[in-house]
Amino acid sequence: MEYRVGVQAPARVVWAVIADLEAWSQWNPLYPKAVGPLSIGKPLTLTLQLPDEAPETIRPVVTDWTPDSLLHWKLTLAAGFVRTVRYLEIDELAEESCIFSNGEILGGLMGRYVARRMGRKMYRGFEAMGEALKVRAEAKWRAESRSPTSSS
Repeated sequence: MEYRVGVQAPARVVWAVIADLEAWSQWNPLYPKAVGPLSIGKPLTLTLQLPDEAPETIRPVVTDWTPDSLLHWKLTLAAGFVRTVRYLEIDELAEESCIFSNGEILGGLMGRYVARRMGRKMYRGFEAMGEALKVRAEAKWRAESRSPTSSS
């Protein structure tokens, strides 16, 4: 499942918002707390806040990241019966606009069950994160564009 949203800001600005994990608490309703290095094979510590659910601490492992483009992590739950790949991806459309996609692929013996049981809440969480990232990145881009140090 996936949520995509157009963002009127360059990919580098969207990436700056994603890469600043410590600031996620200021804008990200799905992961209100995030710490850890963006480094392949390293764990992150995230607070997952799905709509209408209690917050849960998860510790996914970064599997891939490319500046201005993507962040992927994997998570294993329920003794391996649920395996997920979470992705945040930026597709540049033009110099000052892009598409932000965020979604999750569920696998493992219980993956389908979790998708059926939690799918709507997960999608609402992805939507909330995508829309909040859009607002944050567009505001950051507007502020940069008005800055006296920005290039003309």
